[in-house]
Amino acid sequence: MNYIQGGGFGMMDNVGVGIPLVMSFVLLGVLWSLLWKGLALWRAAKRGDMWWFIAFLFLNTLGILEIIYLFVVTGAKLSDFTKPTTHNSHS
Repeated sequence: MNYIQGGGFGMMDNVGVGIPLVMSFVLLGVLWSLLWKGLALWRAAKRGDMWWFIAFLFLNTLGILEIIYLFVVTGAKLSDFTKPTTHNSHS
């Protein structure tokens, strides 16, 4: 008896249904991680924190290490990343 095509146990009937959902979660995870990694790399470079910069560059922690660095180590606030900055080059 062919269980894959003949109905059988029905285990293979819906294999392709979850693939777009899984890919959506993977994409969201990648974007989440890139956001925090970028913010942490930028801040570490700006502060001259070479060892933190290297850690962020090579370790992938889904943003957890980056979030700890930003808000615990450097004392950043969310508003530090959301308020517009003004650069006056004619001062």
